[in-house]
Amino acid sequence: MSVQTIEDTKVKAFPAKPAEVIAFTAKARRRFDPLAIAGKLASALVPPIIVIALMLVVWQVACSSPTSSLPPPTQVWNDAYDLIAHPFFDNGPQDIGLAWRVLISLQRVAIGFGLAAVVGVALGALVGQSIWAMRGLDPVFQILRTVPPLAWLPLSLAAFRDSSPSAIFVIFITSIWPIIINTAVGVRNIPEDYRNVSRILRLNQFEFFVKIMVPAAAPYIFTGLRIGIGLSWLAIVAAEMLTGGVGIGFFIWDAWNSSRLPDIIVALAYIGVTGFCLDRLVAAVGAFVTRGTTAK
Repeated sequence: MSVQTIEDTKVKAFPAKPAEVIAFTAKARRRFDPLAIAGKLASALVPPIIVIALMLVVWQVACSSPTSSLPPPTQVWNDAYDLIAHPFFDNGPQDIGLAWRVLISLQRVAIGFGLAAVVGVALGALVGQSIWAMRGLDPVFQILRTVPPLAWLPLSLAAFRDSSPSAIFVIFITSIWPIIINTAVGVRNIPEDYRNVSRILRLNQFEFFVKIMVPAAAPYIFTGLRIGIGLSWLAIVAAEMLTGGVGIGFFIWDAWNSSRLPDIIVALAYIGVTGFCLDRLVAAVGAFVTRGTTAK
């Protein structure tokens, strides 16, 4: 068989296929699925609702006796209905709804916690970046962070001679320690490759802090901020019980002196919900800034 015949045989045995045309379609958009959204909401809301309902039932049964020292949920609802249904009433300087009292307390928390966040991140970066700063400051921080929040109150009242700045100082000194410690841990855990890149690019200390240090340590920083905001809310409630004013803490102390236990229980519910919202807010901001990255 000649060469030409072999080539003809190959062509007949393996005929050429026409080129396939691949169509590129646009990415399918996600459809709005009400059932899926309802299912996610149900899975998130139904379990806590069931637990809360069971707790209310147990509370009602346990405190329904006439000899019980605590009021049952039904009595709390009847005696403190105005506080529950009208949280924004304003009848004078000392006669305001619980929502206004919470907002007043939140103003102090915002100032004290904001100062703690700025100073805490700066000091944490210093301690994490410098071995000498860590050796000098870390033992001091470890000692001071164990002091209870209310132990600072007499000192702050003597220094500021006013209840409002004293409460802000208590918030500041209480919430700053977890921010410093977590920031320092995050800075120490920055990969060495990041530091090498900063040397290659010849970044100064401020550029290194803004462009490399803060983004790399952000998961640790926001972990400290979440702990700090919780401690801030605890500290303001405790401080207001002693310093007075119109905050939610003083309301609880005043209700105790007037033997209004249902009002105290409603105020505790406000405090718990507010603290939960603050924690979720800081967590949401942290997830957005760090793109979901968590501290390891």
